[in-house]
Amino acid sequence: MNSAQKLPSTTISRFFAIAGGVALTVAATLPLAAGPAQAQAQRPDGWFKVCAKQENNDICNTQIQSVASTGQVLTAISLIDVKGEVTRRVFQITVPTGRLIPAGIKLRVDDKQETTLPYLYCFPQSCIAEVKLDDALVTVLKGGGKLTVTSLNVQQKENPIEVTLSGFTAAYDGPPLSQGDVEQRQRQLQEELRKKAEEARKKLQDAQDQAKGSGSQ
Repeated sequence: MNSAQKLPSTTISRFFAIAGGVALTVAATLPLAAGPAQAQAQRPDGWFKVCAKQENNDICNTQIQSVASTGQVLTAISLIDVKGEVTRRVFQITVPTGRLIPAGIKLRVDDKQETTLPYLYCFPQSCIAEVKLDDALVTVLKGGGKLTVTSLNVQQKENPIEVTLSGFTAAYDGPPLSQGDVEQRQRQLQEELRKKAEEARKKLQDAQDQAKGSGSQ
């Protein structure tokens, strides 16, 4: 077994969920908003990079997340670079469960040709598609304005999500966030989601009160 086989992608993903301090599952701990509407919100400041060390490897993850007002991760993009005893570069897209697996995830940068990424594995709350990351893909992302990520649900209905590429180059080429910055961003996201959840609850309550008032007349 060579060194590249000693650090599988599942290990990388799990490592960043812990050491990076920006786990995708953080949203699952937030209060849920009632009702069908799910306003999209990206993590404050968009793209960011976190780096950490695991054994004799340095791992950096340049990423962005879009979440619903319920706290559910709608889309997360990760560009993972591993250097040291292991050299590995991975491009990952995370979407909710309930996806049509054979269809994969379609990715388009601006009006360029669409590419399909195969799903690698699913967790109880998310599914991940993954391909090898190379310089050509990084160059396309740096030169783009937006990513359109499209997955199909089990009813075979498309679920396109637009992700900005503004700030990607600065995050990818620049220094990683400090642990204090990561914690601050996490607090900002939690506060943003709580506000959206409260707004959704209030709208639902107002609608229910209005319906009761109409029914009593």
